[in-house]
Amino acid sequence: MNLVATPLAGAFVLELRRLEDERGFFARTFDAELFEQHGLDARVAQCNLSVNRHAGTLRGMHFQTAPHAEAKLVRVVRGAVFDAIIDLRPGSDTFRRWFGVELTEDNDRSLFVPAGFAHGFQTLVDDTEMLYQMSYPFVPGAGSGVRWDDPAFDIAWPQPPAGGRVMSERDAQYPDFVA
Repeated sequence: MNLVATPLAGAFVLELRRLEDERGFFARTFDAELFEQHGLDARVAQCNLSVNRHAGTLRGMHFQTAPHAEAKLVRVVRGAVFDAIIDLRPGSDTFRRWFGVELTEDNDRSLFVPAGFAHGFQTLVDDTEMLYQMSYPFVPGAGSGVRWDDPAFDIAWPQPPAGGRVMSERDAQYPDFVA
């Protein structure tokens, strides 16, 4: 697998290296030693699956507050998403900047999201499934987020706001970000 740096400090797109033959292919999707060599959190405390029935579904922008902040490795196992992250680490050189990447079942990419980032995605096709590897387990009461359309970040989502989004009430009502 190749780690490709994003414009946000500590966040990486991972590209698989396929070993193909007549049976199909084999690829490593996670390598703790490689993560550690790049200073990334390689712990896996929990794995989650997100199933999304409709194109246009938006989930995010989520994070867990300290001391329960978690790193995430996210991958599409079926379908396609526009995946977005925001650096919310106050001392970071990329604080308040966002990055987005398309993840699909065919493009062999995943995204490493460092602790201290908000994460969310919008599905591009029906019946999309995402697999999350989390460095810290879910802690009720530690979950938080910023609004998907907060002007402090101005994320360029692929579908317009009136484009038939499916979203939780919680995600739609996060307050404006205050630094």
